[in-house]
Amino acid sequence: MFAGLSLMLLINVALVVHVIKTGRNMLWIWALLLLPPLGAIAYALLEVLPGLFAAPGTQRGLRSLRRVVDPNRELRNASVNAAVTDTVVSKARLGAEQSRRGDHAAAMTTFRSGLRGLYEHDPTLLQGLAEAQFAAGAFTDARDSLELLSQNNPEFRSPSAQLLYARALEAAGDLVRAEAEYRAVSGSFPGAEAKTRYALLLKRVGKAAEARELLLELLKSAEIAPSHVRRSQSEWYALAKRALAD
Repeated sequence: MFAGLSLMLLINVALVVHVIKTGRNMLWIWALLLLPPLGAIAYALLEVLPGLFAAPGTQRGLRSLRRVVDPNRELRNASVNAAVTDTVVSKARLGAEQSRRGDHAAAMTTFRSGLRGLYEHDPTLLQGLAEAQFAAGAFTDARDSLELLSQNNPEFRSPSAQLLYARALEAAGDLVRAEAEYRAVSGSFPGAEAKTRYALLLKRVGKAAEARELLLELLKSAEIAPSHVRRSQSEWYALAKRALAD
């Protein structure tokens, strides 16, 4: 009995601290102190659990779990939504899901089906189409789609589309233009991917000294980056280290 009371006291103290740190309504403190264990249960249900389920990490975990339990759920929902609403958003969602599943041919068909009328040059659909084309190995088609996007949407800005354009140029063998695009995007792209890919291309075209300088700068910034940044960019930091060692 004493152990149970001690545990309840510890839980209440922890919840009181949670109330104060998170700026919740201070009336919760009275409920926790005067109405154990009902106050603790109510606080957990109304304040703690909703916050946990709304957290990005929890949401990602739930999505992963849903994909294991029902792997076709997102594709099924996206297909129904696209059939019912037939909008740019629904087409983009369906195409992205098809591409995520590796069905790039279906994704290309979906994206193209939305490129008509007022949305003939919609930037979201053209970028999605280019991503599916690149993933399918149609590098020149991806390049052409991105050039069409840029020509018809001069105000559109997307670092991911700009990086994809540089990659498409490189894959298509246009290394001079690819180098210029990598240089342009590496200064604004969030994360380490663009700079790493740029350094790898510099090595490929024989500019080893420039590549080494860029890699050293990238890895130096990694040393002082927050831990969550190092975790999210670990793939590119590891690749940069290998490239520097070669």
